[in-house]
Amino acid sequence: MVQTERMVDVIRGPICESWHSGFAVVTNAAGEVVEGWGDLDHVILPRSAVKMMQALPLVASGAADRAGLDDSQLAFACASHNGDPVHVAKARAWLETLGLGEDDLICGVQKPMGDKARHDMLRAGETPCRVHNNCSGKHCGFLTLSQDLKADGDYVNPDHPVQVAIREAIEAVTGEASLGYGIDGCSAPNYAATVRGLGRGLAYFAAARADGDAMARAAVRLREAMMAHPVLVAGEGRACTDLMRAAGGKAAIKTGAEGVFTAILPDQGLGVAVKIADGATRASECAIAALLVKLGVLDGNDPVVKKRLNPEVPNFAGIITGEIRPYAGFPA
Repeated sequence: MVQTERMVDVIRGPICESWHSGFAVVTNAAGEVVEGWGDLDHVILPRSAVKMMQALPLVASGAADRAGLDDSQLAFACASHNGDPVHVAKARAWLETLGLGEDDLICGVQKPMGDKARHDMLRAGETPCRVHNNCSGKHCGFLTLSQDLKADGDYVNPDHPVQVAIREAIEAVTGEASLGYGIDGCSAPNYAATVRGLGRGLAYFAAARADGDAMARAAVRLREAMMAHPVLVAGEGRACTDLMRAAGGKAAIKTGAEGVFTAILPDQGLGVAVKIADGATRASECAIAALLVKLGVLDGNDPVVKKRLNPEVPNFAGIITGEIRPYAGFPA
């Protein structure tokens, strides 16, 4: 049986009616585990929580500079965005500079994740397209690297030079040989890692210096771009954006599907990773907030932080019936 740790409780009245368990790790600049919860050698798919790692070859190869990308585009390459107008405009403008169109994206069509953008689209009688996909920024980055490599347009093929470069970059920063992959929601391969390896990869980003080698310099640029443009990484009302703003430049924070959350803490040289075993976002947001409060990056009394750390549970009449909160023993 896989060893997990209880992390988040769901309270109704005086009763804990549900709880979530999972895995978490805090890793230092030397790649050592500072604290861990659950089986750290358990293999997971980190999903979109490692988009900054998937963007490493784009920057480290020099392709980003040759294409004239700015920091806002580097942040967008790491995004799981709402599909708001600001995100759609960014994707379309990027594709135009490449001489490409929406049909060149292989991410698939997705309705905007943001409520306002989705409702506005319905009212206008419009239909979603590929630029609305939350991964369109990542795919613009893939296309940029593919053009630079003079490779074909099937950039999500695991044997394509873009994906080979990504796999090699992830192996380098996690310190692990490839553990296989699953095909993500956007059709790109998502390379597996142990919880320990994921933490090590995030700590690499945290410890990277601007006077390091090409990979380290790329890590610095990507983490700084994320922190400088939090709205492009997710969108208004999203946990990544809200928590990065609350951290005030002390953390680059990224969510992933199925209960994954990651954080890069440059000032402390720490990487933080969370994986909730049942995939619940409500639990992963609470757990990452709790860890970042413990590490001094977030203020637990900040209303934006409390919204994720201790969200209230209302009923249909608006009566507060309980709350979601970190388990009493997490993080110790």
